[in-house]
Amino acid sequence: MPPAKHVAATAELVDRDRILADLVATHGPIRLRPRPPVSRRFEALARAIAYQQLAGKAAASIWGRTRALTDGDFAPAAVLALPNQALRSAGLSQAKADAICDLARRVLADEIRLDRMGRMSDDDVVAMLTQAKGVGPWTAHMFLMFDLHRLDVWPVGDYGVRVGYGRAFGLVETPTPRELEALGERFKPYRSVVAWYCWRAADTVVPS
Repeated sequence: MPPAKHVAATAELVDRDRILADLVATHGPIRLRPRPPVSRRFEALARAIAYQQLAGKAAASIWGRTRALTDGDFAPAAVLALPNQALRSAGLSQAKADAICDLARRVLADEIRLDRMGRMSDDDVVAMLTQAKGVGPWTAHMFLMFDLHRLDVWPVGDYGVRVGYGRAFGLVETPTPRELEALGERFKPYRSVVAWYCWRAADTVVPS
């Protein structure tokens, strides 16, 4: 079951917009994995890094091998204790391996306080996370949406969201990030829900 706040947000969006109502009728309620406990937030971010710019099956395979490198929790200290090249041997690029290790070091040094993020604003979470090497706004937005369950994240840099919005709303061309930023204003404060249905539209709606 989706979180109660997402159910309420979806109901309001259905009342606001006919196209969103059609998307909800087609795809059903929003589906989110459970929020991880604070102790697994590092793992959630490492997973997001592994998934950057990869198709689902390839990313899942690489992440599965990466996750298997530690016997217990995929925690910062456990990652930094791995032998050299272990992350690369799992299939991660050098850049992603470096990013996960840099994140681990910053968490251990209390430069990135994952334990405080549940109480921080969206902008502050993004600002803190993007201190880490290889963690850009997209990764931070995915963490906000899927791991902190924030309602008003609008990942305009995500190509799938832009394509899905363009298809669902009948635009002639896929909107640019700047254009999508403006188009999303009317859906505040529930843009995370709209983004989720844009991904569904990108998967299924065929342009005319």
